[in-house]
Amino acid sequence: MFVSRIARSIASPKKALTTAAVAAATAGMVLTAAPAHAATADSATEAKAIAHQLIPNTAQYAAFSKIVEHESGWNVSATNASSGAYGLVQALPGSKMASAGSDWRTNAKTQIKWGLDYMNSRYGSPTGAWAFWQANGWY
Repeated sequence: MFVSRIARSIASPKKALTTAAVAAATAGMVLTAAPAHAATADSATEAKAIAHQLIPNTAQYAAFSKIVEHESGWNVSATNASSGAYGLVQALPGSKMASAGSDWRTNAKTQIKWGLDYMNSRYGSPTGAWAFWQANGWY
């Protein structure tokens, strides 16, 4: 918190980073670069391939894909800033996906399995979930 206050109070981003690094070092902390959170083309392509394997029916896959495209853009680490919904299928809270695997934060297959189970249990199928999404703008 102290580091973020320093960073906000300094206008120059370069100065802010330098000041934050000095303050962190003084406090015995180490600053590291955070990984980017945007989906890469490769990760989105990989996630789509996994979904295709898990959802072989063309209509069901298409519906699932439309929802994921709207919700996260196929980004496994997509986070809704206002609600906190997380992942490909925007689970709220994201930790619900732990029921499909402990790697829910980063594993597309785990998120897809959870999302598919959710759509099947709540809407009967991904096409049912997509019909609801089209009518309401959420699912």
